[in-house]
Amino acid sequence: MMAEASGNIKINGTIATNGDLNNTNVMRRVEKISVDPEFSYKSLAIHPSDDDPELRTKYRPFILDDRTTQHDWISRLELSTVTKMVQHDFSSTGERLRILVLYGSLRHRSYSKLLAYETARILFRLGCDVRVYNPEGLPVKDDIQHSHVKVQELRDLSRWSDGHFWISPEQHGNLTAVLKNQIDWIPLSTGSVRPTQGRTLGIAMVSGGSQSFNTVNSLRLLGRWMRMFVIPNQSSVPKAYTQFTNELSPKEAEQGTGNPDTEGGSRFMPSDNRDRLVDCVEEFVKYTILLRPQFALFNDRYSERREDEKTKQRQSCSGYCTRCPGWFRRSREADKRLDSCGRRENVNTDG
Repeated sequence: MMAEASGNIKINGTIATNGDLNNTNVMRRVEKISVDPEFSYKSLAIHPSDDDPELRTKYRPFILDDRTTQHDWISRLELSTVTKMVQHDFSSTGERLRILVLYGSLRHRSYSKLLAYETARILFRLGCDVRVYNPEGLPVKDDIQHSHVKVQELRDLSRWSDGHFWISPEQHGNLTAVLKNQIDWIPLSTGSVRPTQGRTLGIAMVSGGSQSFNTVNSLRLLGRWMRMFVIPNQSSVPKAYTQFTNELSPKEAEQGTGNPDTEGGSRFMPSDNRDRLVDCVEEFVKYTILLRPQFALFNDRYSERREDEKTKQRQSCSGYCTRCPGWFRRSREADKRLDSCGRRENVNTDG
C-alpha cells in the first residue's frame, strides 16, 4: 500500500479514490478451506442397531424411513469440513456430541416443532446424539412441583447435554411462554452442578408475519443469563406457514406412499432461510466440538474458588474475631492472636 500525492491510497496496485474505507490493508489473510469429497455427503448418523430403541422412540421422532433419509434435501448438503471435524472428535474421544433440542409450541402442526425436527435431522446426520424434548405436560413454573416427572426429565436432559438448540415462535413480539417455561424450570445451579453453564447454544425462531429478530435477540439474552455460549449466527424464518410442505395424510404416512418430492411431508422448502438454518447448525456443531473439552476450564472461577476457601476455613475453625476479622483455629497461634488483638471480648467462639 502507498499514498498518492492527491491523498488517494494504492492498495494491491489499485487506487482507492476515497481512501481505504474498510481498512482492507490491515485485514488478516484468511485461507479458504477446500472441500474434501470423501466427507462432503457422508452421514455419521447413529445406526438403528447401535441406538437404544426406547430413546429412539421417545426422543427422536424426527427420524424418517431409510428411503426418505437417503435421498432428502439434508442428505444432499455439502458438509465436508464439519463432518471431518465430527469424525476426528469422535475418533479421539469415543463420545458423540450430546444435543438437547427445545421448541416453543404445543400445537399439532407447530412450525417451531417442524423447524426443530429439521434442525435435529441435520445434527443427527452430523453424528450427534440428538434428543428433542416434548414440552407437553410440563407444569407452569412454581416452587412446588420440582419432583414432577416432566421437570425431572428436562433437568436430566440438560445435565446430560453438551449443547442446546432452542427454537421458538414469535408471539406478541417475543418468545412464547411454552419455551420460556422450559428454561425457567432449569435452575442455574443444583448444589455444585450447573445444568447449562459452559454449554453451547444455537437459536432460531419462526414468525407468522414479516421477518423479525425480537425472539432470537431475547433467546440470546436468555442463553447468556444461563451462562451458555450462544453462537454468533441465528435463524429467523418469516411467514413460516409458507415455508413447509404439506403434512402427509394418515394413510400416506402409514403406507409410506405419496409424492416422493414431499420427503415425508412437513419439510422445510428450499430458500435462503433454509440455507441460513444449515449455516447455524454447521456453526453450532463446530463451536461445540471446540468448547466441549473446556468445560472444566470455563467453570473455574476466582469468586467460586474464594468462596470454597472460606467454607473450608469455617469448617476447620472455631473462632472469629470481630475486631480483626478472620476465622482461626483454637491453637497456640490463636492464643497469640487473641493477645495481639488486646480485647478478648471481641472474639466470638460460637462459630
